[in-house]
Amino acid sequence: MIHNTSSAAASSTAVRISIASDFSRYPAGRFKTDGPFSGERFRDEVLVPRLKEGKKVDLYLDGTLGYGSSFLEEAFGGLVRVHGLDSEVIDRLAIYSSDASLAVEIKKYIDDAVRLKKQR
Repeated sequence: MIHNTSSAAASSTAVRISIASDFSRYPAGRFKTDGPFSGERFRDEVLVPRLKEGKKVDLYLDGTLGYGSSFLEEAFGGLVRVHGLDSEVIDRLAIYSSDASLAVEIKKYIDDAVRLKKQR
């Protein structure tokens, strides 16, 4: 589920994650070996534990100094590729951003990982 920050209200029952506040204003890199604020670390230490709680997750992307494709692909494509999360789990993830292209990019990484998983 993709939302533009200015046009949607978050769920009151969801777990809220702000990458800037809850992780880093400077997310970068794919793997933990790339630095302390990598996509792998965000996925494994912040995002996956919240999704596995079974609740809806409202994820806010605003407030960082930007995102590299390696961070986004590892954090979100890795939900499927590394953790094997299915569409039911991923459907509980709502993405909020004033930059709609980021949410579209994230959805593409998830969709690509699902497609590749089905091909195997």
